[in-house]
Amino acid sequence: MATKQSQSPGAYGEASIRVLKGLEPVKQRPGMYTRTDNPLHVIQEVIDNAADEALAGHGKRIDVTVHSDGSVSVQDDGRGIPFGLHPEEKVPVVEIVFTRLHAGGKFDKGAGGAYSFSGGLHGVGVSVTNALAKRLEVTVWRDGQVAEIVFAGGDVVEPLKVRRASAGDRKNGTTVRAWPDPKYFESAELGKAELTHLLRSKAVLMPGVTVTLKNEKSGDTQSWTYKGGLRDYLMQTLTADPVIPLFEGEHYADRSETENFAEGEGAAWCVAFTEEGAPVRESYVNLIPTVAGGTHESGLKDGLFGAVKGFIDLHSLLPKGVKLMPEDVFSRANFVLSAKVLDPQFQGQIKERLNSRDALRLVSTYVKPALELWLNQHVDLGRKLAELVIKQAQTRQRASQKVEKRKGSGVAVLPGKLTDCESRDLTLNELFLVEGDSAGGSAKMGRDKETQAILPLRGKVLNAWEVERDRLFANNEIHDIAVAIGVDPHGQNDTPDLSGLRYGKICILSDADVDGSHIQVLLLTLFFRHFPKLIEGGNIFVAKPPLFRVDAPARGKKPAAKIYALDEGELTATLDKLRKEGAREGSWAISRFKGLGEMNAEQLWDTTLNPETRRLLSVGFGELDFAGTTDSLTKLMGKGEAQARRELMELHGDAVEVDV
Repeated sequence: MATKQSQSPGAYGEASIRVLKGLEPVKQRPGMYTRTDNPLHVIQEVIDNAADEALAGHGKRIDVTVHSDGSVSVQDDGRGIPFGLHPEEKVPVVEIVFTRLHAGGKFDKGAGGAYSFSGGLHGVGVSVTNALAKRLEVTVWRDGQVAEIVFAGGDVVEPLKVRRASAGDRKNGTTVRAWPDPKYFESAELGKAELTHLLRSKAVLMPGVTVTLKNEKSGDTQSWTYKGGLRDYLMQTLTADPVIPLFEGEHYADRSETENFAEGEGAAWCVAFTEEGAPVRESYVNLIPTVAGGTHESGLKDGLFGAVKGFIDLHSLLPKGVKLMPEDVFSRANFVLSAKVLDPQFQGQIKERLNSRDALRLVSTYVKPALELWLNQHVDLGRKLAELVIKQAQTRQRASQKVEKRKGSGVAVLPGKLTDCESRDLTLNELFLVEGDSAGGSAKMGRDKETQAILPLRGKVLNAWEVERDRLFANNEIHDIAVAIGVDPHGQNDTPDLSGLRYGKICILSDADVDGSHIQVLLLTLFFRHFPKLIEGGNIFVAKPPLFRVDAPARGKKPAAKIYALDEGELTATLDKLRKEGAREGSWAISRFKGLGEMNAEQLWDTTLNPETRRLLSVGFGELDFAGTTDSLTKLMGKGEAQARRELMELHGDAVEVDV
């Protein structure tokens, strides 16, 4: 029977669904695709394309001009964007590059691909620049021809024109001139200092490539060509003298190492240790600046710590009672790090942080042995560095002990099943409330003993929504949780004593299935009802273990790998990516984790416990206030709320995927 579509105002029917086509999503929500404080990032997308040509060995110049009319042009001497018809789309390729999201030459990572290493695979790039520009002109020199095309607001306004190159024309390259539309940005100004820093760093990372910046208004022209690379750059940028000479190196995987990494993957680094001043820290992935760091920086941290700790242990330099932490080494490290990763995965569209798990192992694997060798070749300098690191550790421990003294001497007897951590530093300590004894066993073996404590929970925790506060401790599990945390149950309007808090992060770790979700809800109910100040303080977290593991075969330059997927959506995306990388259909194996207990200690560490590669969700009130959250939880967890729950299920039941 046909259903009648409602036309009343505010009605939700078939006609309510709007499909955004082409570049409309970018114009509707520019903040999802780029930074909107100023147009620098959309211009950076064009600069990154020119840099990718140089990185691939096809260019020696990048010239950027800030014109007096507010436009910016970027010119390179690379191969030039192809402008012939796309074999499937039957549209000029240069038009596709600037008008289609998720299209580009960097998806082709197989053998003989146009870009083996490039700045990411989001596939939006210059199409976002085009969408947010009043006008954009592209000129390409290639194969003895010159091609020109003009866009406005992302649409073609002057179709592609191709002519034969004349005697005065360049042989090859691309020039893009864009007029960013001010209505999409808080300020129309590019941010000259940031642009200068960006271009200078590109020159540093591409020795022998000349990068210029011309400003038509002021008439200024700056040019950078670095022969000495990272060392020269770091020495010019340091604010204090290094304790020891700079440690630098580079290593890229060759064919003999492709079992672990793709050929060509690796890193170049330069590190200086200083006693004072704000540390200088810059990292890049395939020439993209990662201002928020990421897993490649974590790999550098891991490699430096492993080598320095090994040297200190070898020479018995550590005083009694001092425990070294990675931060003791890293806190005084100044560095420039440039990683090459075949298929980088970034957090967010503007690529500020690298999330690729393998990058940690990649950088650490190459940095650690190089520094170990250097320290053992320069033992006197190694001892100097060891002194600095030990001093940092002693300072940290003294600060931690001062906090301990203020807590007082009353110590509760901790639960017997709690496997505690060694550190007493609240900024580092984490407690994992783990579902089940078997998962608890893996977690105990896989954890970082220094900072991570494990409390296994047997069965499902009591629904504490309607339990009186003075009756809570009748339940053993709740009693053990409260004692382990070191804070007594309290209400929203109470002022509890938080000086006994033993962990800065309290993480709920349950299976990625329906039962695990139920345990999460029961624990969140307990914390919200009886420990609300911990939620307000940002102390409660939910860990997100993966549901699937994909054993991927070797494909192109990429070696065989284990890839973890959080849910069905990520699994689908992972398989799509494998197909694009040339993996034969069905050549992979998919495992579904029935529970955390199926993971061994190493897998649990890699996916769920390691601070550098795990996913932790911070728990807060979100868009609701305390009262709104209380109303919602009363409907969900209250004993006499069957009717309210029925109404909720009738209203939202269709939006839920049932796991049976």
